[in-house]
This record gives sequence, structure tokens and C-alpha cells, in this order.
Amino acid sequence: MSRNTEWHDRSLAAVWHPCTQMKAHAAEGAPLPLVPVARAEGLWLYDHDGGRLLDGISSWWVNLFGHGHPAIREALIDQLHRLDHVMLAGFTHAPVVELSERLSALTGLGHAFYGSDGASATEIALKMSAHFWRNQGRPGKNRFIGLAGGYHGETVGALAVTDIALFRESYAPLVRLAATVPSPDARLAQPGETAEDVANRAADALADWLAEHADETAALILEPLVQCATGMAMHHPRYLQRVRALCDQHEVHLVADEIAVGFGRTGSWFAHQQAGIRPDFICLSKGLTGGTLPLSAVLTTDAVYAAFYDDQVARGFLHSHSYTGNPLACRAALAATELLAQLDPVKVSELSGARLWRQFEGLSQHPRVRFARRQGMIFAWDVATSLPDFARRFARHALAQGVLLRPIGNTVYAMPPLVISETEGEFLAQAALAALNATLAEETGGAPSTQGVVDGV
Repeated sequence: MSRNTEWHDRSLAAVWHPCTQMKAHAAEGAPLPLVPVARAEGLWLYDHDGGRLLDGISSWWVNLFGHGHPAIREALIDQLHRLDHVMLAGFTHAPVVELSERLSALTGLGHAFYGSDGASATEIALKMSAHFWRNQGRPGKNRFIGLAGGYHGETVGALAVTDIALFRESYAPLVRLAATVPSPDARLAQPGETAEDVANRAADALADWLAEHADETAALILEPLVQCATGMAMHHPRYLQRVRALCDQHEVHLVADEIAVGFGRTGSWFAHQQAGIRPDFICLSKGLTGGTLPLSAVLTTDAVYAAFYDDQVARGFLHSHSYTGNPLACRAALAATELLAQLDPVKVSELSGARLWRQFEGLSQHPRVRFARRQGMIFAWDVATSLPDFARRFARHALAQGVLLRPIGNTVYAMPPLVISETEGEFLAQAALAALNATLAEETGGAPSTQGVVDGV
């Protein structure tokens, strides 16, 4: 028995893997083969038997600088010798203070509140918004708005503003569903429309909804510029400008979910900055620690913070996590933000992003590809195919080509670490194209469609 097989079998016997139908892993020739990973370095994941894969999706969008970056590793080792953890209730420490100061300087928001993952950040922001209005004597403002196709996590509160049926329907009795307004997804353009026209049309629909429901609405939550889990749906920044103005007009908080799109992914530090706006809340995670340790943060305005500052305990924000503001995670985040400042997200997009887009030309020009698109270092292509299980088949062929790529429905996407080299980019592009051709070769007929089945991300 190979070491890969050993760890594969032990994992299936002991681990419940996330966002997965476990039966898809189990049998010989499984549609989603389980891949044991022994170590990682740079963009590469290595198994126990000498094989390797290029991590084309940054291990679920978290890795910015390659695995095992020495600067982050050294910061963690140093911090481990100083302070591994202390509760943040009634205590503080240098890494959490310094990280909070840095995030405030980067976002223009303040008083960072910490969780451990993106869904936790969503929960924090929603609770904080509704509690703000309660403290302001307006408890009726306790509902939320999300965009069609939006994704904000899989805990019960986050599911309320997530509009992807696969994740939500099984838990419908537990969920207090938010209102859903049209997405500004540029792919929805009608003949003669531009992406900006779609953005304005979606904003008009939001304006109509708020005109009737603002008194009961606490906040609108959205993913700026790219709705990732619905298939990398990209929109014009004009939508964010219109939304900011509408939220101001109707006294509704704007929550920017930058969990996936923050930290240089879209060509700026944070995606909302490309619209020249500032949200009332920003949710951060994933790239925050460069993909090393779980950490999330929510930052908000001084006005929101002040509404909780009181002698009454019940008017405080009574939310906590045991590992809130963990020193190791905060130290990793400090190192990661220093590295990103050195890279400069704008230059990464202009140079590496543009170079990769040229390398992906074969994929973009493929006769079965629709809506080839890029936002910074996020790349996506919708594939017209008759295969109902296109995503699984493509992912398997991509593994055979030596790359980790996992389509969302019929949308192939790449979100590699920001430091991908020209040689690695060429390898990724050629492997993706080969995987697409190998997958389409398995078609047996039927009408092609770009609306594939989403069975995970």
C-alpha cells in the first residue's frame, strides 16, 4: 500500500470533509478523488508519493504569497516563543493592537472585532448592525438585504443572506430569510447594454425596494465587484456607488463582504475602493493571514461603535469566540499585510494579472467558452457543455494535468496566489485548457448549456 493510499483510507474512515458529498470520495474511481497532501511549498502541493499539484485556487482563495512563505513562518515562530494565546476579554496584546491599527489605516474604519472565519465575520456584522438600530431606539430595523446569487457563509445567520439553494434549502426551517434584490452581474446584459447599464438597472431595483422597506431594514450585504461562489459574477463599480448613496438616503448600513475579494485579489487592497466609497462595515478573512491560520475581522464606523458605548451591559456587543484575536493569527496577518504592501496590489494586477490573462488566451478563445472575464487576479470562463457533472469531470482532469482547479457549476475559474511566476502561469494555463478539452471529449450529445449544477466550490 502506498503512503497516499494509506492516508486516503484513514481520512475516509475518520474525517468528515467540508462542502462534500462523502460518497463522491469513497469508491475506487470516485468522481472526486481525495488527494492526500504531505507538504506544500510556494504554489505547489506535494503528496506522499512524490506527486505535485499547482494550487490554482489558492486553497479556497486564502493563499496570497505561496505556501510556507518564510516571512510569515518566521513571524509565527517568533510569536510562539512570546505568547501563543490569551483571552481577549479583559486582556490585550501587541499583535492584536498593531493589526487593528493597520487594518484601520487601510480601510478608514476602526475598532476591529475578531472571529475565526468568514462566516463568523458575517454573523458579527449582521448582529452588530441590528443591535446598533436597537440601541438607537429603532428595533424594527432588523431585516437584511442580499443580492441574488450572493454567498456569505454557511452558519445559520450567514445562510439568511446567502442566495445559493444548495447551501440553504436543507436548513430552510432554521433560517430567517433576508430579502433578495437583483444582482448587477454583467453577464445579465441585454442586447445593447453595457456592464454599467446592468449595474444601474440593478441599483434601480434596489431603490424601489428600499423605498418601501427601509424602515424595517438594518443592512445590505454584498461582495464588491465579484460574487465568487455563484460563479465569479463580476459587476461594474457604478453599482457600489449607487448602493452607497441609496443606503445613505434610506439609513441602511452597507456591509462589504471582502472575505474573498479583499487583500489584492481584485487589483486594489479592497474591492470597494475601486468605486471610491466606504462601507459601514467590512468583513475580512481568507487572505488576511496569507492563508496560514484562521482569522476574521469586522471593522466599522465610529458612529456604530459609539452606539454600544454605555454603562448598561446589555447595550454592549455581547459576542465572543474563545480564540478571538489569537496572537499567532494576528502576527501572521501583520506579516501578510507587510508582504502585500511590498508587492503593491495595483502593480500585481497590472503586471501579473495582465500577463496571466494573455497566457489564458487559448482558454478565453475556446469555441465553447462564454463570458471570459478578469478582475485583478480573478479569472473566469463559462463553458457551454451538455455534461450535467461538468465540474466534477473537469476537476478530475485538472488533477491529472497537475493542477488544482474546481469549477463552480459550468464556470471554470482560477484564483492563484498573487506571486505566481510566468512559468507557473504558463503551466496553469496549458493544464486548464487540456483539462477542458479532455472533459468536453466525454460528451455524448445533448444541448450545451452554461448553467451547470453547483455541487460545491
